[in-house]
Amino acid sequence: MIDVRNLGVSRGAVPVLRGVDFSLAAGEALILHGPNGSGKTTLLRTLAGLQPPLAGEILGDPEDFAYAAHADGVKLTLTVAENLGFWARVFGATEIERALTDFDLHGLKDRVAGGLSAGQKRRLSLARLMVTGRRLWILDEPTVSLDAASVQLFASAVRTHLRAGGAAVMATHIDLGIEGRVLDLRPFRARLSLSDADDGGFL
Repeated sequence: MIDVRNLGVSRGAVPVLRGVDFSLAAGEALILHGPNGSGKTTLLRTLAGLQPPLAGEILGDPEDFAYAAHADGVKLTLTVAENLGFWARVFGATEIERALTDFDLHGLKDRVAGGLSAGQKRRLSLARLMVTGRRLWILDEPTVSLDAASVQLFASAVRTHLRAGGAAVMATHIDLGIEGRVLDLRPFRARLSLSDADDGGFL
């Protein structure tokens, strides 16, 4: 589903990771580990096509990738159902019932998103993944703002997605109870050369 070869990524003009290699098939999950600032978000943004790689290649169909970032990305003036309906139409679908059910949003479907709590907004944001129809979920700290019950809803949705032949790459500090491979990013940290470190401020 995705094959990453000798990938290098940068934050701004500064190299962050070099030589990242992994592949992911249908039904598999990959969990990224590393301390804050180790490049997890930068790597995920590169995989999602939001920024170009510094080196290497990403093999896979970008049209089959769905990215969920830190920001909820919901339209605050629309209801929960209208938000999901909007995103379903963007991806050529109409069905939102399963997303409402799996993220326990039925009781909130007529509420304007601007009136939701932080955790409810996060559940709505994650529920959008289910209406995309895309097989590879790229997830950056998906459980932020979620209580324990909501974390379990999310983990269940990911497991269902994997059983259906989907895949997931995620950065999370929480053990979700999802079987998957772990990729520690620390060995891939880029070492700055003198040219990388020189910002041109002194000549």
